[in-house]
Amino acid sequence: MGNEVVFDQCASVLSNLLRECGGVGVIDGGLATELERHGADLNDPLWSAKCLICSPQLVRQVHLDYLEAGADIIISASYQATIQGFVSKGLTAEDGEALLRRSVEIACEAREIYWERYDLLNPGVPNRRPILVAASVGSYGAYLADGSEYSGDYGESVTLETLKNFHRRRVQVLAGSGADIIAFETTPNKLETQAYAEILEEENINIPAWFSFNSKDGIDLVSGDSLLDCATIADSCKKVVAVGINCTPPRFIHGLISSIKKVTRKPILIYPNSGETYDGDRKEWVESTGVSDDDFVSYVSKWREAGASLIGGCCRTTPSTIKAICKALSK
Repeated sequence: MGNEVVFDQCASVLSNLLRECGGVGVIDGGLATELERHGADLNDPLWSAKCLICSPQLVRQVHLDYLEAGADIIISASYQATIQGFVSKGLTAEDGEALLRRSVEIACEAREIYWERYDLLNPGVPNRRPILVAASVGSYGAYLADGSEYSGDYGESVTLETLKNFHRRRVQVLAGSGADIIAFETTPNKLETQAYAEILEEENINIPAWFSFNSKDGIDLVSGDSLLDCATIADSCKKVVAVGINCTPPRFIHGLISSIKKVTRKPILIYPNSGETYDGDRKEWVESTGVSDDDFVSYVSKWREAGASLIGGCCRTTPSTIKAICKALSK
C-alpha cells in the first residue's frame, strides 16, 4: 500500500469525526492553565511538559475532564515538549523522545478511560462517540520560553533550515506515537509555517496535520506576517487537513475566519484564549483583560455561521467553557 493511500485513509479520520458530529466538532480547552488550577507549578522552561515528568496522572485527569465536558478532540501535553528542552534539563535525547511519545499515550489512556466509563453506563450500546487525539507541536519560540512565541521575532540568525532542523525529529516521533493528527499550534510567523510544511512534505509523515496561527490585531499574525500568505502555505500542503486560529482574543475570530476562507476550502478550526493578555516578560496573565464563559460562548454561533468546523478554547479556558460550547452548538 503506497504512502498516498495510507495518508488518505489517515486523513479521513477528521472528515469522519465531523460527519459524526453533525458538521462541527469540539476541541478541548486550556491545558497548562488548567494544570495550574489543579496546583501544578509550571514556572519552568518546560511549562506544561514538566508535568509529563512529575505528574502525568494530573495531565491524564485534565484530558479526562475535557472529555467529560464534551470535547471531541484532546490535545497532548507536548506543546512545549522538545527533545532539546529535555536535554537542557539533564535528560538524554532518548528520554526526550520517550516523553514525547508518553504525552500522546497519556491522552490515549484518558480516551480509553472515558470509553470504558461510557460502556459501563450504556451496556449494550455500541456507538461510542468518536474522539481524536492531537499531538501538539509548539513553536520554536515556545522552546525559547522568552515570549517570542507571541511576537514571532526569532532574530536574523534563525533561518528556515534552523527551524526545520529544530522541529524535524520531534515531528517524526509524534507522527509515530499513536496520535490521530499533529497540531502545529500558535504559529507566529511565515518562516515557521514554511518549515512545518516542508517537513511534512519531505519526511514520511503518514498522519494528517492542522496549522493554527495566532494574531494580536485580528488581521495578521503576531509577527506582522500576512495571515493570507500563511494560510495559503497551509492550504497548498497536502498533509494539512485543517487551518485556523488559536490563542487569540475572541473578538478577533470572526474576521480571521473570513480571511482564511478566502484562500482555503479546508475545514477551519478556532480555539481562542479567554481574551486575557499574557505578559511574556513577567510570564503571567494580566487579570481582568478577558471575557467570561457566557461572553465567550455568545460568539460560538457566529463563528459556526462564519464557517468554523472545529471550535474549542486555548489559554485560560476551562472544562466549563467547553461544556458551554457543546451546549451552544447543540442548539
